[in-house]
Amino acid sequence: MNKKQKVLKAKKLTTFNKKNLNNWMNLTKKERYNLSKQDSINYMDRRKLLLDEIRTEYKKISRKNSERKIKKK
Repeated sequence: MNKKQKVLKAKKLTTFNKKNLNNWMNLTKKERYNLSKQDSINYMDRRKLLLDEIRTEYKKISRKNSERKIKKK
């Protein structure tokens, strides 16, 4: 295999599961490292977005609660 084929092969594997275990193990160490690094980056991005959503929801809820308390007084 030449480098171009290996790169194309690496791009096809987007996730690790039982079905593609053999394909995953056939990759070179560097390719596996790069794929896992990319997965890690994607995970962190999704986590940051989710945390931002949670924070904004919490702010909305806390504002509503504080407005209700002010109206009750």
